[in-house]
Amino acid sequence: MNLQEAADRADAILDEAFEAIKPPVQWTHLYSMPGDCYVDRDRSVMTVISAERRGSFLGVLERHWKSRGYQLVATSPNGLAANFETRDGFQLEVLIGPNGQAHLSVTTPCVEKSEVAQPTSKPNGPDYSRQTLPEPNVRSAFWSSTTPLPS
Repeated sequence: MNLQEAADRADAILDEAFEAIKPPVQWTHLYSMPGDCYVDRDRSVMTVISAERRGSFLGVLERHWKSRGYQLVATSPNGLAANFETRDGFQLEVLIGPNGQAHLSVTTPCVEKSEVAQPTSKPNGPDYSRQTLPEPNVRSAFWSSTTPLPS
């Protein structure tokens, strides 16, 4: 596998993750950074995830990634971040910042060096990939709600 093939797989992992989030959230590419033998693909959620819904948001991703056979590697003590690994060595991370902005990233394993194109997936909102990322600025009746979900 070369860097472009690994980047394509990372993009597919992120595409599937965002498809699993219901109701959908708006997201943008944050950056794509090729290293000597790996690629990072990052996306930021522009929908505000309220404090009351952050656990549910993380739960959706955890269930989705576990259903794909990905292994939970670590969670943060505050419960706002989780790391997973695929069977073929891709590292996945979800992190929710204090302002309710979620970030998803995939780091590929070390592969053969090659040129790497920018992601081709289209954000489902404004594209901030070449700008300073603003605070999350999209309200969702579900994800931004301050009403806790029933257990």
